[in-house]
Amino acid sequence: LLVPMQQLVSWGAAGAMVFGGVVPYIPQYRDIRRTQNAEGFSTYVCLVLLVANILRILFWFGRRFESPLLWQSIIMIITMLLMLKLCTEVRVSNELNIKRRSFAAADSKDEEIKAPPKRSYLDFDLNYFWHWSKFTDYLQCVLTFTGVTGYITYLWLDSSLFVETLGFLAVFTEAMLGVPQLYRNYQNRSTEGMSIKMVLMWTSGDTFKTVYFILNQAPFQFSICGLLQVFVDIAILLQVYLYSYYPQKPVSHTAHPASTKAL
Repeated sequence: LLVPMQQLVSWGAAGAMVFGGVVPYIPQYRDIRRTQNAEGFSTYVCLVLLVANILRILFWFGRRFESPLLWQSIIMIITMLLMLKLCTEVRVSNELNIKRRSFAAADSKDEEIKAPPKRSYLDFDLNYFWHWSKFTDYLQCVLTFTGVTGYITYLWLDSSLFVETLGFLAVFTEAMLGVPQLYRNYQNRSTEGMSIKMVLMWTSGDTFKTVYFILNQAPFQFSICGLLQVFVDIAILLQVYLYSYYPQKPVSHTAHPASTKAL
């Protein structure tokens, strides 16, 4: 009886690893759809998770780790693309006089979406990176990053130093997941619009994940960066307490044209 119970617990833990990372974004996704307001959620969270999980998948080709961690990355990439699609649609529908910003294009002059300019990859504007007007631009950026990093990984796959560095970059990037949200809250001097349920789930999920890494003897990079991720989650929860009980006036700062809501 003990052996089947151990297998059941093992399957449950694996299932929690695969889908547990997605759960925190369900209340945030529902809040954005219900309110049609994406101001409180930083889309840079999506960028961080997309980069981290793409690198983690590439790391798997150099050093095979547990399958649940691989499937977790695949599910998370799909989830972040869905979050980006919703946030982009909501932001575009709420803003007036939207200027066309894209990953692949943009005339030096800001053109309205109604009359998009001719596209040229040479016209990429770094000032508006990750503040584009269509979901397809984000998708093109993700595919480009995947192609370039995948090719580099293919060339250096035999180098253990490169593989270990790739693994560290993957988990360290994921450990920085909460930093964009932490900075946005600091800028706004408020956590309004951010789903507190999401952060609580982040904290519990990251704690479970770190313990899972340690018990299953995952590569050491996973355990170290997991602990760092838990500390960042706790810092965001402290912001929730601080700004709820001690409201502060927003810091005045120069607004970035056409991107005030996108950070």
